[in-house]
Amino acid sequence: MSTNTTISPTTPIPKHALIFGLISVFLCGIGFSIIMPVVPFIVAPYLNDSANQAIVVTLLTSVYAVCVFFVAPGLGALSDRYGRRPVLLICLLGSAIGYLILGLGGALWVLFLGRIIEGVTGGSISTIFAYFADIIPREQRTKYFGWMSAVVGVGSAIGPALGGLLAKFGYSVPLFFGAMITLLNVIYGYFYMPESLAKANRLAAIPLVRLNPFTQLLSILSLKNIKWLLISAFLLWVPNGSLQAVFSQFTIDSFNWQPAIIGLMFSIMGIQDIVAQGFIMPRLLVRMSDKQIVMLGMISELLGYGLIAASALLSYYPLLIIGMFIFGFGDSLFGSSFNGMLSKSVAASEQGRAQGGSQSIQALARIIGPLVGGRLYVSLGHAAPAFMGMLLIGAALVLFRSSQTNG
Repeated sequence: MSTNTTISPTTPIPKHALIFGLISVFLCGIGFSIIMPVVPFIVAPYLNDSANQAIVVTLLTSVYAVCVFFVAPGLGALSDRYGRRPVLLICLLGSAIGYLILGLGGALWVLFLGRIIEGVTGGSISTIFAYFADIIPREQRTKYFGWMSAVVGVGSAIGPALGGLLAKFGYSVPLFFGAMITLLNVIYGYFYMPESLAKANRLAAIPLVRLNPFTQLLSILSLKNIKWLLISAFLLWVPNGSLQAVFSQFTIDSFNWQPAIIGLMFSIMGIQDIVAQGFIMPRLLVRMSDKQIVMLGMISELLGYGLIAASALLSYYPLLIIGMFIFGFGDSLFGSSFNGMLSKSVAASEQGRAQGGSQSIQALARIIGPLVGGRLYVSLGHAAPAFMGMLLIGAALVLFRSSQTNG
């Protein structure tokens, strides 16, 4: 029998809710990252001109983000109206179906269909953050969001390495495995996931305006207390989306790496989440504010991009490894502190709206980032996307610091 009990925000954090939430983000980390090392190899058989491979790989990333951009506000509104549980279960089921179709393949349009299905139901992470915001006291959210980032990091560390190893049995095997573990998570959630949003805190009705991503985007950006935080994050997410989309192709073209090595390289990001959230973040929270940690994360990412660019220019892969460690450290710090600041800035009934709006902005960045990064990669060289990252994060740092000083 499924669990429909609603958690009261005044009671201690329920064990089953916490376990389910952490398992969900862990499996999301694995499911998303397990396919990263093999995407260029899956695309290759359907292309006559290998020079177009980087463009198609980035388009697969962008089409997912396009779908997330258009549906994320609606998913956030639905979770504010009907609760987190049904929305999250549907999102996870859609991800499983998307992985399965992508693994089956057969034609280039089938690959895009799989990514579209994933994107249309791609609200699971923002809904999980809203879920945690419902059950965790305000003053503890940054800590728990840090835990979530660490757990995602464990999944992200395991996923690429596992994907690279499974690729030895066929490039589609990691995708089938991702579908299987995501479906298992849906089954677990159906039986054990309690609802977190009390009926008293739900929207009475969903205004149509909340389903329009552009109106929702402008509405979120009109909130002065989070406007500049979101704009700064957008400038960070654009090059992040570019790096994620072109990285596999970058390592193939620059260093002739194979899926197993690419998977291990992606695992660095997950390892950094574990180290940063498990050992460094608790100490930083004692000494620094969320705002200061956000800035530290930005600076680390900027330095990471510099080393990644240098690795391409010098054809020296140790610089890439060091750069990814530093970048991953910064990304981990920024993510948990950003979500902590965001959740503390809105009321309980607006958590879905804020997280959905945040995901829309992130999706918009991940539309622009891969398209621009892919074109820069082909036109100006392998280091060009990393240089773009340095410029945009530099601008984000100035903007964020100025807004916090003036605020």
